[in-house]
Amino acid sequence: MDGTGGLRERKKLRTRKAISEAAITLFLERGYDAVSVADVAAAAEVSKRTLFAYFPTKDDLVLHRIADHQTEAARVVRGRSAGEAPLDALHRHLRAGLASRDPITGLCDHPQVVAFYRLTQSPAVQSAVGRYVSAGEAALAAALWETTPEPGPLAEVTARLGAGQILLVQRALAQANQAHIMGGMSADGRAPDALAEADHAFDLLRDGLAPYRG
Repeated sequence: MDGTGGLRERKKLRTRKAISEAAITLFLERGYDAVSVADVAAAAEVSKRTLFAYFPTKDDLVLHRIADHQTEAARVVRGRSAGEAPLDALHRHLRAGLASRDPITGLCDHPQVVAFYRLTQSPAVQSAVGRYVSAGEAALAAALWETTPEPGPLAEVTARLGAGQILLVQRALAQANQAHIMGGMSADGRAPDALAEADHAFDLLRDGLAPYRG
């Protein structure tokens, strides 16, 4: 890339960051529903047209913070070790996330993360999260289908049902952790129960999702 191209790309990244930070700051100060796209554009000192070039919807101003995790489960399944069952890989990955206090697991008590958890409780944001989860389900279903050695007539629907159950369980576990953290519990204090609940959840999944338990 030449110097001009590199400068242009850095400018785009700075603009995207400025819009993102302005949006999150306003959302935390006033609440998601009380802030308009025009408010965010004004705070970031860009036009609405420029804002929409980076974030096509208001929801994206929040959800881009977790966008990297949208297809994470699918990546874990595809990147698992040879001989490792999909459910074992996902279970291991979740336990690692809990141990590292990854915010996506709900087990993080950093003040800024807790504030973000509260922000995502808005009904409008929750509705957007539902659409976000649907895309993640499709990606995971495709990854699970690829693990089937000799796909039969029910393999595709089995993969779709399995993906839905797995992501629903992960989301429920994260929401439980978030509720305790927002209620004032520390991440360290919550960790033993969070790990026990994760283990229990995956035991239940293994009982019902035989094709993916190894």
